[in-house]
Amino acid sequence: MSRHDLGHPALPEERRRDVRRAVRLEVVSLGYLLTCVAVVAATMGNSQAMKAAWIEDLLSLIPPTAFLVAVRVARKPPDPEHPYGHHRSVATGHLVAAVALLTMGLYLLYDNVTKLVTAEHPSIGTVQLLGVTFWQGWLMVAAMVYTGVGPVILGRLKLPLAERLHDKVLHADADMNKADWMTAGGAVLGVIGIGLGLWWADAVAALAISVSVLRDGWRNVRHAVDALVDARAHTVDDTEPHPLNEAARQRLAELDWVREVGIRVRDQGHVFHLEAFVVPHQEQVGVAQLEGAAHLLEELDWKIHDVVVTVVSELPEGKVFVTRGDNRS
Repeated sequence: MSRHDLGHPALPEERRRDVRRAVRLEVVSLGYLLTCVAVVAATMGNSQAMKAAWIEDLLSLIPPTAFLVAVRVARKPPDPEHPYGHHRSVATGHLVAAVALLTMGLYLLYDNVTKLVTAEHPSIGTVQLLGVTFWQGWLMVAAMVYTGVGPVILGRLKLPLAERLHDKVLHADADMNKADWMTAGGAVLGVIGIGLGLWWADAVAALAISVSVLRDGWRNVRHAVDALVDARAHTVDDTEPHPLNEAARQRLAELDWVREVGIRVRDQGHVFHLEAFVVPHQEQVGVAQLEGAAHLLEELDWKIHDVVVTVVSELPEGKVFVTRGDNRS
């Protein structure tokens, strides 16, 4: 039973404001990233590090696009074909972004290791601008500064929103944005290395960027797959089980008619589906008691969307997380 009647939850006003702000940030991110792609493409020359940075900028377009699509799809109400709603669109978007990251990380790793082994010597020439001739590397460095500063600011703005909305696509995007300064810094070192005659510096910098992309891709694929195969609900950064797992168990264990309780919490995207299995002290449990228990769980947090409370004679072995009641008679 659920206060939402298995429908789309009405977000608190504060969370609705967070969604609107997140959408605006992602639209700004897409516009900014498109300019970054154009700037780097116009200045990268023969630098492998610049090429890797350009490809990463292209990849950075995927998470904000996935977020905007997922938010729109998640608003759809449940229907007979989708009785749980469309909240899993968030997890699907997370997986799409993660697979793209992992694939490109593998490609960049192979490409740059090959360049390093074959000892390719990239060169950076000169350009003429407004009647002044200068080394093209300075244009490359300026492009990397432009592409490195913006994402750091955007990432810091997105991260708290991702945590409050429990949106893993937004969180992955914020992580990528925050790490972009490393990509830009690596590319700058590679370009300067070429200017100093260190041909290998460019390939090494590009290799470091590819390892960063590969690491982010693998971590996000693993977490996205866990969510889709109904792993226990975790925090938005997937570092630990979500506190609502324990909070829900404790809330029901405090009821005087509860002897044992087991909880299953499934991450549906922005919201959780919670199943509670209760072993009561007495044989008869009324509808009012079950409705009261469900209401207590729903009051814990807006993310608890669908709640099912079931009375059982014993807890299903190995399928729930157990908290003992007070054994009050």
